[in-house]
Amino acid sequence: MPSPSSRESTALRHSLFEDAYALVIGCSLIVLGLACLHRAGLVTGGVAGVALLLSYVLPLSAGTLFTLINIPFLIFASRTMGWAFTVKTFLVSSSITLFALLFPHIMTLGFIAPLWAAFFGGTVIGMGILSLARHQAGVGGTGVVTLWLYKNRGWNVGKVQLAIDCFILAMSTLKIDLPHVGLSAISAIAISGVVATFHRPGRYTGY
Repeated sequence: MPSPSSRESTALRHSLFEDAYALVIGCSLIVLGLACLHRAGLVTGGVAGVALLLSYVLPLSAGTLFTLINIPFLIFASRTMGWAFTVKTFLVSSSITLFALLFPHIMTLGFIAPLWAAFFGGTVIGMGILSLARHQAGVGGTGVVTLWLYKNRGWNVGKVQLAIDCFILAMSTLKIDLPHVGLSAISAIAISGVVATFHRPGRYTGY
């Protein structure tokens, strides 16, 4: 069976405009999904979930923590995934932080049912991550590790991310009540479900 890298060598390369467009779409969807989760008082997995959890115990905003947590992962990306991926991921990380700061001035959410926030917010975030992954970029953090494992070992991105998210959600029980942790788990499953379903070898060859 051809490896992911061999399939990419014969694929149609995306243009710079297509990459930029996908990054804007991906970042926008991720920020919208996070806003839904935040409005319902939920958390999620990945680097965003870690940032939210740490914001409860440290005098720093989730956006600032999101950027700081990404630094070691960006260093790892530069050594294992190449500079093109690293630069895109840095732009994504910075854009998500910027979009999150701008979001309250563009849109406000009056009410969203927690269960719908978990499912819809997680799904939207998953679609944002998928948009980035299709253009060889990630949100940083654990996403760098999952994409590296997919590229080099062929491991399913969604399943690996789900395992990491389970650990993060388990840690969240230290600060969040169990009903909200349960709903947050739905968001993490929704995120990983989108990526696991649509980011699969043979279903897409662009890069």
